[in-house]
Amino acid sequence: MTLSQTPSSPADGADRTFQVDLRGLVDLLSHHLYSSPRVYLRELLQNAVDALTARHALEPDAGAGAFGIRLYADGSAVRVEDDGVGLTEADVHTFLATIGRSSKRAEKIAEQRADFIGQFGIGLLSCFLVADEIHVLSRSARTPGAPAVEWRGRGDGSYTVRALPAAARTRPGTTVTLTPRADAAEWTAPARVHALARHFGALLRHPVTFDDGTGGPGTPVNPEPAPWARTYPTPGARARALAAHGEETFGFTPLDTIELDLPAVGLKGIACVLPEAVPAGRRHGHRVHVKGMLLSEQAAEILPEWAFFVRCVLDAESLRPTASRESLYEDDTLAAVRDALAERLRAWIARTAASDPDLLGRFLQAHHLAVKSLAVHDDEILRMLLPWLPFETTAGHATLDEFARTHRTVLVTASVEEFRQVAAIASAAGLGVVNGGYTYDRELVHRLPEIRPEISVADLDPATLTAHLDPVDRETELAAAAYLTQARDALAVFDCDVALRTFQPASAPALLLDSREARHERTRSQLAREQQGGVWGDILGHLRQEAPRAQLILNQLNPLVRTAVTIDEPELARTSAEALYGQAAMLSRRPLRPAESSLINRSFLDLLAHALRKDS
Repeated sequence: MTLSQTPSSPADGADRTFQVDLRGLVDLLSHHLYSSPRVYLRELLQNAVDALTARHALEPDAGAGAFGIRLYADGSAVRVEDDGVGLTEADVHTFLATIGRSSKRAEKIAEQRADFIGQFGIGLLSCFLVADEIHVLSRSARTPGAPAVEWRGRGDGSYTVRALPAAARTRPGTTVTLTPRADAAEWTAPARVHALARHFGALLRHPVTFDDGTGGPGTPVNPEPAPWARTYPTPGARARALAAHGEETFGFTPLDTIELDLPAVGLKGIACVLPEAVPAGRRHGHRVHVKGMLLSEQAAEILPEWAFFVRCVLDAESLRPTASRESLYEDDTLAAVRDALAERLRAWIARTAASDPDLLGRFLQAHHLAVKSLAVHDDEILRMLLPWLPFETTAGHATLDEFARTHRTVLVTASVEEFRQVAAIASAAGLGVVNGGYTYDRELVHRLPEIRPEISVADLDPATLTAHLDPVDRETELAAAAYLTQARDALAVFDCDVALRTFQPASAPALLLDSREARHERTRSQLAREQQGGVWGDILGHLRQEAPRAQLILNQLNPLVRTAVTIDEPELARTSAEALYGQAAMLSRRPLRPAESSLINRSFLDLLAHALRKDS
């Protein structure tokens, strides 16, 4: 896209026009490139910083505070003045009349501007988001004898360029003045301009002042360097200052503050550890500055997904902004920075684990899920922290290190539902079971032998549990045979077998073991029966697998069961078996199917009716 003079060569000071629909371009900028009109001030500041960077390169002996930026806003105008390198008339045509030109000259300019934040032309055009006229007055420091030059651009697409007498601007530098539109007062009011300057430029390395036109001295916008760039009397004072900056920036007191420093890309900053847990996968935005200028407050791409337990404030030299300069360009440099920052976070976890168990405990209490997600793929973190991570077990919430002290064989369930079915019975039987139904937990528990070779880990299935339940004696089994037959017949509709065992606690009358795989198989079988003879019936029939049936384990130690197995009336035996099944299904804490809910209601009514008939 090129904005240039028309083919004719108007006289100096005559109107020229852009070879583009400027109104359409501004609409494109406002609706598709920039998130808000407020970016106009950031673009002006960026242009000024670039000019100062070039001026310091031209005059390297100048002191750090020799050149600066001055902002002015009184409600009727917004002005940004800098002591930068300035522009000649040729520069004005190069930077203000060309956007995106593909040529060797443009490529050479881009190389020369590698140390700069933005590009002058596109940044200046963003001012049309709030103004109908832009006035630029500049004098070059590279060509001291060159006259001052004036550029005026208007919202209708026309602009003028003219040389002015030397007295028009005696010092090198550039002044950009905007005449705000009435509908842009929200963004150009003095208080808002000052706030935007602080927002975008608080970490700039050049002095920036603001004047609201009331006659007082200019207010410093960035009176102090970034907190990590200051010197402190003690390491403790430094740590407190960095934590205070994190609290001021993010609004929470960090659990800890991690200082970040990547000299290869000129990156410095801090990572603030959140004091509370956040939902898994929820990625917080990070404040990223490029050469001191705020680029984004939501740069989630700077850290890997698992690092959602921190929020960062960073300033970098070599990261590449996107065209809107509101996010980071995904390239090899950003990928390398992301990996390096991830390594810094791993190092902090390792250091904390080795030297500060109290902090580690508070960190894991809040962020164990983030650490689990990291430990799945990071062997070093796995070795350091797996024994300390909390899991739900039959001994309550405990670390694997604590749990393994009393259970040399650790059993792990495949789902939360299965754990809830067996937890009480397994605990009473002395089995050590871990709930593997939560994200990452089952995979991590299976890796425990890598760290504790003396521990064995196995999946818990119904056969494993029933093998640990004591069988009843043969005489008791024979006495209950008739009842068990009636019970199996009553529960056949649920593909449920019935067995008699003894187990603790004695207060539990029955245990229902019903794996997810068995339920899926029953669902397939039912669909196959319903579709019998059709294409889908044949397909579902071929999919049928041999899967374990549900099992209702009756507890001979329970008084209710001992009474039930003596029932010789067939109808009452069936009803009592259905009632025991319903009670066990509710105790398993899995969602009940409609047929099971109906069975529970029916069995209760049948038992009540039987009791009433007996009384009458």
